Amino acid sequence: MTAVTPRFAAGPVTFTVLSAVVGGQLVDGAAGGVQPSAAGSFVCIGVATSDAIPTTTSQTPTVPGAPVAVNLAPYPAQVAVAVKGVWPLTYAAAATFGQRLITAANGQVTPAGAAPDARSVVGICMEPAGVALGGVGATLIDFS
Repeated sequence: MTAVTPRFAAGPVTFTVLSAVVGGQLVDGAAGGVQPSAAGSFVCIGVATSDAIPTTTSQTPTVPGAPVAVNLAPYPAQVAVAVKGVWPLTYAAAATFGQRLITAANGQVTPAGAAPDARSVVGICMEPAGVALGGVGATLIDFS
């Protein structure tokens, strides 16, 4: 093989979404694409950098007089997923500075507890004052 083009070199990787994703949610890899992470996920692959909805969610009404259907969906069906960095994530429970985190429902994070399964740890709380329940705070993730 004389040359190869990297799929990931220095930025996010783009995937098709299987269900609606909001920028700042952690996402799980699934057959055919990504979706918001479930609680305690072992397949979280990173953080969505923008909003996206599946093409099946898009409304494509026929506009009278138009030769083709018009897609009125405001969001793309693909999302860029970052695998490292410090990102503002939503906390499903209060966390302290430096605390290890796992996924909570709906792509959020929550403290990992005393003895988490290493496969479920997705990041570290990077807010010096900690983050309150339902708050958004800096979170270090590194899946590389």
